[in-house]
Amino acid sequence: MPIDTRRQNLSYCGFYGKTMSIEFFITSMVVILIPGTGVIYTLTIGLGKGFWPAVAAAFGCMLGIIPAAIASIIGLAAIFHSSAVAFQLIKYLGVLYLFYMAWSIIRDDSSLTLAQNKKPVSMSRIIINGAMLNVLNPKLSLFFLAFLPQFIDPESQSTSAMLVMLAAIFMGLTFVVFVIYGAFASLARNYVISRPSVMVWMKRIFAASFGLLGLRLVLAER
Repeated sequence: MPIDTRRQNLSYCGFYGKTMSIEFFITSMVVILIPGTGVIYTLTIGLGKGFWPAVAAAFGCMLGIIPAAIASIIGLAAIFHSSAVAFQLIKYLGVLYLFYMAWSIIRDDSSLTLAQNKKPVSMSRIIINGAMLNVLNPKLSLFFLAFLPQFIDPESQSTSAMLVMLAAIFMGLTFVVFVIYGAFASLARNYVISRPSVMVWMKRIFAASFGLLGLRLVLAER
């Protein structure tokens, strides 16, 4: 076997070994499990609409990761990091969307209405909202820029392939974890249905969470 081919095969073996390393898995799980906009949104949908809408919410949040992953792979995240205008623009769009979600939960009774809500659920709208929450989060691009390179072999000839694989694994883990969050939320629906006051406080908590996340994003430094 030619030396170059042998080195390439060893590179790919090292690539897949490092990609699937326990360090990457644990780090990803810690990051994903931390409650954020996606978790809150999935829990909201799970409590208000049930399991399958929660799956749609999780799917939307996963799709929203794609732009940040692509941005990191092609270097756009570095532009966000160095360009104050680009970063501020995306940041404040995200802030406005978070405030919009908080306002929608308080204003619209159907946002968290449970058994009494007979209106059909728009899965496409749930998916779009979940995707937008992550698309309009500039910190996600910066996170990928800082997170993914830690698990890349600098001597590898397949850096782009590594980044794509790592991003895909992270997205898959995100979807699974969010579905689990949504499943637990949907299981709690019967308890909430029998206690209307709990639903009122849940709406306030979720709305406040979106609002606080928006404020946190406003105050976030580049």
